Amino acid sequence: MNFKMWGQALRGIPRLNKEEWQQLDIISRWLIVTRAAVLVMTFLSATIAGILAYRDGHFIWWRWSLLTLGLIFAHATNNIINDLTDHKKGVDRDNYFRTQYGLQPLESEVLTEKQLWVYASVTGALALLAGLPLVLLNGWIAWILLLLGVIFVLFYTYPLKYIGLGEIAVILVWGPLMISGGYFVITGNWNWLAVLASLPYALGTTMVIFGKHIDKIDADGVKGIRTLPVLMGEKFARFFAMGMLALQYLLVFYLVISREFTPALILVIMAMDTIPNVWKVYKDPRPVERPESFPAYTWPLYYVALAFLHNRQFGLWYFLGLTLDVVFRHFHIFA
Repeated sequence: MNFKMWGQALRGIPRLNKEEWQQLDIISRWLIVTRAAVLVMTFLSATIAGILAYRDGHFIWWRWSLLTLGLIFAHATNNIINDLTDHKKGVDRDNYFRTQYGLQPLESEVLTEKQLWVYASVTGALALLAGLPLVLLNGWIAWILLLLGVIFVLFYTYPLKYIGLGEIAVILVWGPLMISGGYFVITGNWNWLAVLASLPYALGTTMVIFGKHIDKIDADGVKGIRTLPVLMGEKFARFFAMGMLALQYLLVFYLVISREFTPALILVIMAMDTIPNVWKVYKDPRPVERPESFPAYTWPLYYVALAFLHNRQFGLWYFLGLTLDVVFRHFHIFA
C-alpha cells in the first residue's frame, strides 16, 4: 500500500510515467484515474447536507454514510467517463490541456479502453449500490434525484459541456442535487431553505470548473467544445467568475440577515484572505508562459488553481460556520 501516493492523489493530480504507474497499488491507481483531489468537493457537499439535517434534528448516520459513498463514487464515475468520452472523440490527443496537468490513462497508454471501462463500471455500480436503498426508502422524489444524477454523470461531458450547459449542470449538481437532495434522502423531507443554503458552496465548485474552462478556452474553441467561457470570451468569463465568488459571500450574509441562520456563518470571511491572490490572477489575461512566481508543479492549471484554493478555504469555513450554527441554536445563542 502506497500511502504517500494516496496523499498525493488526494491533494493534486500526480504526473507519472508508465514505469511509475506499474509500481502502484490498485487504490493509488483508482485515486489517480478518478482525479480524487476534486472528489473532496463532493465529500464536503455531502457533509454540508448532513450538518443541515442534524441542524433540523433529523440526522441518520447510516443514511448519510450511504449518501456520501454514493455521491463520491458517482463523481468518480463521471471523471472516468469524461476521459473515456474525450479520448473517443479525439479531444485529448495532440498534447491537449488535459494531458498537460496530469496522467490521462488512455492517452498515456497505462490502461486500455476495456480496462478503463471496468473502472467506470465497478465505480458506477458501487454508486448505485450505495444510493439504491435511499431511493427505495424515499419514494418518487428520490427516483427523480437519482435519474438526474445518472443523466449528469453520463452526459455532462457530451453533450452538455459542448453546448454551454456544463457549468449550469455543475451548479445544479453541487447545490440542489447533492446538498438539498442529500438533505432529503437523509431526512425524508424536502426543504427549500436547504436549497438556498446549498448555493454558496455550489457557486464555489462552479467557479472551479469555470476557471478550468477559462484555462483551456483556446484549446476548447479549436476542438469545438462550446463551454460558457468559450461562448462568453475570456475577459467576460474572468469577471463573471469573480462575480460568482462575490455572490457566495452575499448569499451567506443574506442567510444571516434573514435570521434563518445565526451569525456563526460569518466565519466564511476567514476565506477572504485568498481573494487578493484570486483577483491578482483573474484581473489579467492568462499568460502564455508560466510566470516565475507561479508554482511549476501547478502549471498549466492557472485560473482553476486559485479557484480551487479559494473553494477549499471557503468550503471549510462554511462547514465550520454551519457546525457552530448548530451549537448556537442548541444553546439559544442569538435567539
